[in-house]
Amino acid sequence: MSIVTPGILPASVLLQQKRPDWLTEWGRFAAAFSAADLPPEALQRARLVLLDSIAVIAAGMQEPELSSLLAQANYAGGGSAVAIGAGRALPPLLAAFANGTAGTMLELDEGNQYARGHPAIHVVPAALAAAPRDGAALLGAIALGYELGARIGIASKLRVTMHPHGTWGTPAAFLSVAHLRGAAAETMIQGLNIASSFGLSTSRRTMLEGATVRNSYAGFSNQLGLMAWDLVQSGFTGETDGIGAVYGGIIAEDFSQSAMTEDLGTRWEIARNYFKRHAACRYTHGALDALAELRQRLPDLAPEQIERIEVDTYVWAAQLDLPAPSNMLSAKFSIPFALATTLLHGSASVPAFRPPALQDEAVRALAARVVVREDAALTARLPGLRPARVALILRDGTRHQAEVLTNRGDTEDPYTEDDILQKFRELAEPVWGAAHAAALIQAVRGVDRTGGLDALTPLLAAPPRSLAR
Repeated sequence: MSIVTPGILPASVLLQQKRPDWLTEWGRFAAAFSAADLPPEALQRARLVLLDSIAVIAAGMQEPELSSLLAQANYAGGGSAVAIGAGRALPPLLAAFANGTAGTMLELDEGNQYARGHPAIHVVPAALAAAPRDGAALLGAIALGYELGARIGIASKLRVTMHPHGTWGTPAAFLSVAHLRGAAAETMIQGLNIASSFGLSTSRRTMLEGATVRNSYAGFSNQLGLMAWDLVQSGFTGETDGIGAVYGGIIAEDFSQSAMTEDLGTRWEIARNYFKRHAACRYTHGALDALAELRQRLPDLAPEQIERIEVDTYVWAAQLDLPAPSNMLSAKFSIPFALATTLLHGSASVPAFRPPALQDEAVRALAARVVVREDAALTARLPGLRPARVALILRDGTRHQAEVLTNRGDTEDPYTEDDILQKFRELAEPVWGAAHAAALIQAVRGVDRTGGLDALTPLLAAPPRSLAR
């Protein structure tokens, strides 16, 4: 060997690596897959994931940043793909970016606790922009891309300074597109290796600081997934094991090949997802759910009676201790603010994090009286559980405490379908009105029937009420 510097291998040694068996197995599995292979519970969850994603995208599309983005010159030309909630058609690359970005604006997109991220918002916009041939293929593409992305998240350990958005979502988006294009196994493998190079250098600090560039990360994953398809079709190639290299030592560590194929085709990650009702980071939800228990016990509690609030929780939640966030995004990643605004406004709703709530002196004063601490014993219960313990210490000296082990909506304590439909209406009706929202529910329920996608697409393309007036 001609290199003496430790840790550096010459190409003659390094390139002896062969394609890993797990990647070959995944290529064969994905090429042979169809929506008919999904068990009923996974297929039904895929419908709900699609419905939920439509609502969070449409609601997020009303935010001022998205309105300004779509007014930029690059978005003026029209196209074949729908920007949901904008009443606009865009080129597929731009529609995928806009929809992926809009879907994270309100911090209400679904997720997977085992993957430690949000798979659906990284694949649904790409699948829709890829012009699916029918509704069954669309649901299959969503479930398949979701599966790959979630498994990469499970198999690897992202660097703690990174935000999970915009990382393993890109190979997931590519696979959704490749499925819709009827790709062969070798094409899928080459495309996954290409897409593995497209993960962003995401910073975890963006969410804490309120840097809204963070909201674009999922948009880029969807856009880059489509681009990876164009590249592989044009003859570009990836490295032999791009996913293993990137997620085993570049942006993540400890990549477990066995996790990529364990129970493949029988355990579907989309069926283990969670939905969100609190419009805040998932790491705040345990504390918010514990607070809900305390409010039930103390129905007459007034915020001014509270001397302080103590929160003990796992490490990633304990990091969210900023008492005075600067904008809506950073407020959604602050346990002190989330608890205070919930107590003052009744729930952790979308308005509870908007500027009027941020500027509310009563909310800010209460948030300043919240103490957040890590409990190592609670951290040890990750990722299966998301525990939090909340204590209200009142000015009369009494102490009231509640503890939860899971978040509402997790696999262990799932929301009902009625809960998810209610969330959909709360988000979709302000955009399109009640009748249109009801029509969307029916269209998604029947999307995999003959003609189902033809019924859904015009509903997604409808302009919001703000433009229809």
